[in-house]
Amino acid sequence: MLNIKSARTGQKHINDLKLNDNSDFDLDLKFGQKHERKIAKLLGLKDEQIEVKTERDWWASTKNICIEVERRGKPSGLSVTKAKVWVHVLSKGNKQMCRLVLDVSILKKLVEKFKNNWKMVGDRKETKAVLIKWKEIINALAEIN
Repeated sequence: MLNIKSARTGQKHINDLKLNDNSDFDLDLKFGQKHERKIAKLLGLKDEQIEVKTERDWWASTKNICIEVERRGKPSGLSVTKAKVWVHVLSKGNKQMCRLVLDVSILKKLVEKFKNNWKMVGDRKETKAVLIKWKEIINALAEIN
């Protein structure tokens, strides 16, 4: 982990910024945790009952949502969550455009349906994610029991 004192990112000044040497994971984690607490409170859930994943920008050009299921050959994301509710936030920059709220059990069925449409994603392409065209989500949900 690289520790940068008085780093500048864009126009923001951040003291004691910690970044992994290969990604913005630490920044993404803080961003995600903040929104996770906010949405959990909004839904009347405890933090551990909810998993919030935010996709910034890519969804708008790919027309997919991206559900992480594996990282570095080991289950991760949806595969290991203990949450009951999954909130998938689609944002442009820092503006949240849409929030999909699904029971984890339903999302797992949805991902199972689209499991063959996967891609290695992330900075080093170490994360396996199932891609689901967002225009197909409602039709697929209608077919799930």
